Amino acid sequence: QVQLVESGGGLVQAGGSLRLSCAASGRTLSSYVMGWFRQAPGKEREFVAFITWNSGRTFHADSVKGRFTTSRDNAKNTVYLQMNSLKPENSAVYYCAAGSARGSRWYGSEYWGQGTQVTVSS
Repeated sequence: QVQLVESGGGLVQAGGSLRLSCAASGRTLSSYVMGWFRQAPGKEREFVAFITWNSGRTFHADSVKGRFTTSRDNAKNTVYLQMNSLKPENSAVYYCAAGSARGSRWYGSEYWGQGTQVTVSS
């Protein structure tokens, strides 16, 4: 069993930055890849980025590449999503997930956090 708790969301002006955190707990964390997703009202949940615990290998969706960066702190069992140059269209509920990846492709999610709201004002 894996528990995920996101934090760090909030209201920010366009062009600003936020850093989201996802605190993970569970006995088999290292066997999972950690992913970030977002869901805006009326839209499907979309993939944002993933990172592996062991090597720190990352992959970011084209829509956020160069502005968002995911990282991890193994000692704290926490992954982060640093979001810079935010745009109003980035407003969404952001979720972290524990799952698996194949190459640069997210394969599937087994556990989800509760989500954290990010609102970017124009």
